[in-house]
Amino acid sequence: MNIKWFWDKVISIFKTEIVFSISLFLALSTSMISPPKLDYINFQVLILMFNLMIVISAFEKLKLLDRIAVQILIKHKNLRMVSLILTSLCFISSMLITNDVALITFVPLTMIIAKKAKFNPMKIVILETLAVNIGSSLTPMGNPQNLYLFSFFKIGILEFFKTTIFFVIIGAIWLFILNCRISNVNLKYDLDKIKIKDKKSGIIYCGLFIFILFSVFNIVDYIVAFIITLIVSFVIEKKLFKEVDYVLLLTFVCFFIAIGNLSNMTIIDELMRKALTNIKNVYFYSIFLSQLISNLPCAILLSKFTNSWKEVLIGVNIGGMGTIIASLASLISYKFYSKEYDGKLYMFKFTIYNFASLIIFTLLFYMFFVI
Repeated sequence: MNIKWFWDKVISIFKTEIVFSISLFLALSTSMISPPKLDYINFQVLILMFNLMIVISAFEKLKLLDRIAVQILIKHKNLRMVSLILTSLCFISSMLITNDVALITFVPLTMIIAKKAKFNPMKIVILETLAVNIGSSLTPMGNPQNLYLFSFFKIGILEFFKTTIFFVIIGAIWLFILNCRISNVNLKYDLDKIKIKDKKSGIIYCGLFIFILFSVFNIVDYIVAFIITLIVSFVIEKKLFKEVDYVLLLTFVCFFIAIGNLSNMTIIDELMRKALTNIKNVYFYSIFLSQLISNLPCAILLSKFTNSWKEVLIGVNIGGMGTIIASLASLISYKFYSKEYDGKLYMFKFTIYNFASLIIFTLLFYMFFVI
């Protein structure tokens, strides 16, 4: 009985976690050609992600972000203003809690408001998705590819912000322009106030979150942060360990192995080194490959063949716009929306908004920052 349950669970994971299935296939198939090595795996990135997942799960359970959102939304009942607030919350929060968690937090709230006020939230959800993919680009912990590149190239924090700040500022202006296309009508809805029942745990996890950020910025040792995270969570709330996205961590491991194997293949090595001959090529390949394999594996792959980290960093973040798989976080908002509304229409609108954004930002940064 237990064996049957185990295999049913495994099959379910392979069916629902398409990206993990692909990464596992790539890791296994490339390992048959080139023997894998343990040093392909970046354990620092995995541990940092684990620490952040634990704290973020605590925030979700304590409903800290939900409380902030509801308190703001209670005071504003204009559709355009509601859209601006929700988009801004996604934009800002993604800088600290990652793009996917920001969507997991605020898209369901958007759907609740839409049901209560009886409007279609499609445009707002699309803007929220754009917002997290742009906003998360600012910080190393904003998205997985940033965390990886920050750690892999050992980028200084000031250098990192100097590289990403202009993209985020211009992105904020672009989001405001798009938000002006939302209908300026009044809404009627009621939201229940959210109370934080366990304030003591909330304070502890906020402190732990700050400590983990210090480890991201290499102010404290990430191993120390890992041990403290384990101890605090074990003492306060053991169930948080069940909330960690272990499949995502395994996906990272598989990509590390697959990219490591590929980078040691003579044919791939020659092709990539010929392709990435200058910063312009690095920039455009970062954007193009992100559309096909998503920006995280793209960042991992290109980092093996170039030291032009600025072009890779900007390229994969701009490359998060475009196709729905360019940034894996985009799939989260699509799943939430398609459960209640027309998923095909969403895909159509999503593609228009995202490719328009992709083209504008690609050309803009090519003209002013890459040349």
